[in-house]
Amino acid sequence: MTATFRSALFYQDPKAALAWLEKAFGFELTMLIEDADGALAHSQMSFGDGCVMIGQEWSADHKSPKSVGGKNTQTVGVHIDTDIEAHFQRAKAAGAVIDQEPATQFYGDRTYRCRDPEGHIWTISQTVQAVTREEAEKASGLKITGWV
Repeated sequence: MTATFRSALFYQDPKAALAWLEKAFGFELTMLIEDADGALAHSQMSFGDGCVMIGQEWSADHKSPKSVGGKNTQTVGVHIDTDIEAHFQRAKAAGAVIDQEPATQFYGDRTYRCRDPEGHIWTISQTVQAVTREEAEKASGLKITGWV
């Protein structure tokens, strides 16, 4: 079985989000569906093998963090395979609010965390060193199961 996960993110201004995600992260618009008035009905953006759906707020349970005091109930993780430092600089130049500067983690990924203009939290990572489970446990003090 294969499965693909796609996150759906809701914005007060989804068209502005599409432009920002392209500029900041290098996402590519792959689908745009608009109603007769030009309002966004559905959209998808790809980045490598990943895809996010970008939409407008459409119910009391589908809100942008900007509409709920900046709260997030999920974050989006993007794993890239090259030059996280350049990716970070691009996002920063586009106005990303940086929550965490790039740092190498005990599990061998270099990560940074930022917020987009409406407050969605994004974690961008790149594996920069191979780490065994034993090394990760020693470095973190955590017991790890399922390390591949």
